[in-house]
Amino acid sequence: MATLFHISDLHFGAEDRSALDWLEAQVRHEKPDAIICTGDLTMRGTKREFDAAADYLAALPVPVSIEPGNHDMPYYHEMLTRLRHPFRRFEAMHSRAHRPVPLPDVSVVSMPTVTPAQWRLNWSKGCVKPRVLAAALQQLSGAGPEVLKLVACHHPLVDADTEGSGSTRGGTQALAALAAAGVDAVLSGHVHDPFDLMVETANGPIRIIGAGTLSERTRATEPSYNRLEWTQQAGLSVTVQVAG
Repeated sequence: MATLFHISDLHFGAEDRSALDWLEAQVRHEKPDAIICTGDLTMRGTKREFDAAADYLAALPVPVSIEPGNHDMPYYHEMLTRLRHPFRRFEAMHSRAHRPVPLPDVSVVSMPTVTPAQWRLNWSKGCVKPRVLAAALQQLSGAGPEVLKLVACHHPLVDADTEGSGSTRGGTQALAALAAAGVDAVLSGHVHDPFDLMVETANGPIRIIGAGTLSERTRATEPSYNRLEWTQQAGLSVTVQVAG
């Protein structure tokens, strides 16, 4: 059996310290095989926030796989840095804290949905670029039918029944391609509320799973994370764990 914790939207700079302490205690007690973090480690993409995120995640006693979120780039007051070096600080944090999921029967494929600029007013929304989708599909092609196939991104590829939205361009087409590739679930964050849905695509159904937030920026749900358990016999189960 594989046990994974799916976390998202820690937002260092607006983090909920008690929620982070609770998560750390859960990790030390439950000892999951790995943690998958689907972005927004910081609030404004500053070096101080990234250092705090790296210190926290690197200290957890299990591997943590980390995706970028739209808050993980320099904020708009640093526009030149945002456009020229959007992921430099994220990559420095990633090199310190990221460790791949070490399970031979679980494949976690990264598919970033963030971009420093786009042709619409709200740059916080998601975008699946063709080259990014192609790279994810290439990685998936090496996983056999007995492997749990998870795709990790920040934005929901299609909007779920939550207060927030991802409004992800190219998301519907990406879901169809991932369904054709046999993906078991797409993990995301961004909307700060958990969800677990089956979505119909042109190539059949696919599951989308969203994690809540561990920051002070809660919406309908208190700080939370998802507990994922998987066996070949029983399949994938998801339980939302809410801070008490």
